[in-house]
Amino acid sequence: MPKKGITIDDLALMVQRGFEETTRQFAHVEKRLDDIETRLDRIENILIAAHENRIERLEDKMRQLETLLGRK
Repeated sequence: MPKKGITIDDLALMVQRGFEETTRQFAHVEKRLDDIETRLDRIENILIAAHENRIERLEDKMRQLETLLGRK
């Protein structure tokens, strides 16, 4: 029984399927990276807000101390 060889058309289809699969995989990775970026942005905003609140509390305490010490 003769062995069937791969034609140029067969090879072209295999390459096309490979590119389609790679494109799907990259789309999935890109979606995951977008999700991670969104989560990191949220965490960053929470940390910045907490830091700003801490600074404001420290400034308030400093003003209270200045008032208690009679300085300004």
